[in-house]
Amino acid sequence: MRAKLSDVAKKAGVSPTTVSRVINNYGYISDKTRNKVHEAMKELNYQPNSLARSLHGKKTNLVGLIFPGVSNPFFGELVEEIENKLFEDGYKVILCNAAYNKEKERSYLRMLLANQVDGIIAGAHNLGIDEYQEFGLPIVSFDRSLSENVPIVSSDNYKGGVIATQELYDAGCRHIYFVGNPVQKGNPTDHRLSGYRDTIKKLGLTLHIHPVSFSETPMLKIMAIKQLLSEHKADGIVCTDDLTALLVIQAAQELGINIPEQLKITGFDGTKFIQQYHPELSTVVQPTKDIAALLVKLLERRIAHPDEDLKQKSYILPIRFIKSKTISDN
Repeated sequence: MRAKLSDVAKKAGVSPTTVSRVINNYGYISDKTRNKVHEAMKELNYQPNSLARSLHGKKTNLVGLIFPGVSNPFFGELVEEIENKLFEDGYKVILCNAAYNKEKERSYLRMLLANQVDGIIAGAHNLGIDEYQEFGLPIVSFDRSLSENVPIVSSDNYKGGVIATQELYDAGCRHIYFVGNPVQKGNPTDHRLSGYRDTIKKLGLTLHIHPVSFSETPMLKIMAIKQLLSEHKADGIVCTDDLTALLVIQAAQELGINIPEQLKITGFDGTKFIQQYHPELSTVVQPTKDIAALLVKLLERRIAHPDEDLKQKSYILPIRFIKSKTISDN
């Protein structure tokens, strides 16, 4: 099996970031540490990626943003907030739409490295991409764990799942379903589902989990949701995101199901777009502006101090809940 950068780090007794600095000749590294890394690379026959050996020159004031895409109002709003903050601080951005495609994300990573960006903010939801550990760039992540040395910023997805479920229960629901993207370990959906699952168990109710993939078209999603509503006696639905919640509303209306009398619904994200154009939706609100500000702050610190040890890996920001007409007419 081909040795990875993390294997070299373990063998040399240093962090993956230090190995990357040695490969890139970037930042101060003592001769002793440098020799240990080179010795470990030799013993493991480790061959650095050719792009990973690209030497960093002076700052380019470019930052790469890797997100699933901006057609989703939440990511569109978050990217806009990040870009505005970076521009205020003198940076330009290269925006990469990774969708839900691992190879596309890997290709964009290589492109960003070739363009010698000063750092990357990664918010796509593809998992298992080792290249983030291989490249010696300052990286900050939104909502997923990339490596031991990459800080993560997220909203409190678990608590959001708890609150949404409890709100439906308090409104009288006893057959509460969880509808949204299939669970992947490390994905925010997983934490929202955990909040739902724990609350349902605490309340003594039956779990009902109905996966609907983000990558499916709206038409296919509505077909799946209609099947759920037709075949099961759901009186409450916790949706993993607001767009799915809107499709549930549409499907229910087409089936003649009254909201909120027969079916109550919660979403997740609570963007300005949703609050303005769909104020009827009860939803968990993520603090988009605060998330963007913290992502930029952490990235700029890592750019300014590339050799600084990571003092805190995970930053979880509080959410809030908006109760509206999909739960109660009052």
